[in-house]
Amino acid sequence: MAGKVKWVTDIEKSVLINNFEKRGWVQVTESEDWNFYWMSVQTIRNVFSVETGYRLSDDQIVNHFPNHYELTRKDLMVKNIKRYRKELEKEGSPLAEKDENGKYLYLARGLYLSDFVPVTYMLPADYNLFVEEFRKSPSSTWIMKPCGKAQGKGIFLINKLSQIKKWSRDSKTSSFVSQSTKEAYVISLYINNPLLIGGRKFDLRLYVLVSTYRPLRCYMYKLGFCRFCTVKYTPSTSELDNMFVHLTNVAIQKHGEDYNHIHGGKWTVSNLRLYLESTRGREVTSKLFDEIHWIIVQSLKAVAPVMNNDKHCFECYGYDIIIDDKLKPWLIEVNASPSLTSSTANDRILKYNLINDTLNIAVPNGEIPDCKWNKAPPKEVLGNYEILSQES
Repeated sequence: MAGKVKWVTDIEKSVLINNFEKRGWVQVTESEDWNFYWMSVQTIRNVFSVETGYRLSDDQIVNHFPNHYELTRKDLMVKNIKRYRKELEKEGSPLAEKDENGKYLYLARGLYLSDFVPVTYMLPADYNLFVEEFRKSPSSTWIMKPCGKAQGKGIFLINKLSQIKKWSRDSKTSSFVSQSTKEAYVISLYINNPLLIGGRKFDLRLYVLVSTYRPLRCYMYKLGFCRFCTVKYTPSTSELDNMFVHLTNVAIQKHGEDYNHIHGGKWTVSNLRLYLESTRGREVTSKLFDEIHWIIVQSLKAVAPVMNNDKHCFECYGYDIIIDDKLKPWLIEVNASPSLTSSTANDRILKYNLINDTLNIAVPNGEIPDCKWNKAPPKEVLGNYEILSQES
């Protein structure tokens, strides 16, 4: 049996298991010796917890960094990006220049980018700051999300202070008072001028593989997709409660009566690119995609200093980006376990190929891992991945 990679997973998804089996790898249980463990975020917490004091050996790799949540928890992502900016300011970096309104301008390939994360506050900690900001533009809409939940759970939109006062009264459970991080919320300025296609709002789901944070080596999967809402968009305040208008999560949209089970309300990124080139022109479309790539690299650089850069780890993140009608991209959130559930046949093929290409980079030649190798794969194994950043 020597030489065969022994694998374990606690995520029973065919796109994973078919990939392992195709390679002739051997399934074992977690109590046996394993080389490769594709695990849920709950399991990673146990593996790297102080109590278990688990030691991984050089021939073992896992699919998450121990503290991936520095990027994938909504509140920590914002906190880390803010800290990163402050550090750039201290260094006098051109990346930290501001305009006359005190907004950050980022210079990327000769393009200025202002802040790429919507104005965001943590609740309850920043409640007073939020109220101050809200009063500056009382007609604005804000979106509230629980920090630790996914798939659109617990999200709602508000446009009146009374709604948030009511929320804070309703959540008089200890969480609001004790500021426990479990039920903390982020509240962000809602992007109410999204780019619409066919009158519908959509976001981009892009896959980004990080093989190491220091040096930063990351890859973007070319086959990302757009997720569309099933109901036409309206900024009308009467529709604030209609999540089919506002949230693109498939977990929500699939319950809508207009949901299409064949294409799943999805478009490929290459379709989007063609559409934008034909409606807005090639130059602005290229600029948009440059900016998206740039935002992703900056967000990874923002968390790199705090990330536990364990050599046994790699991670495939799901980035959610919204484009506004001025073709400015906004980073909404980053997911640690992007869904491997397939809602359509195309989806299944995409996710199978995503895992295949990810494994080719993370486990070179499908051989038993060796954590001492330098993690810079040759170009020919990248498949549908392209290099975003490859510091040496």
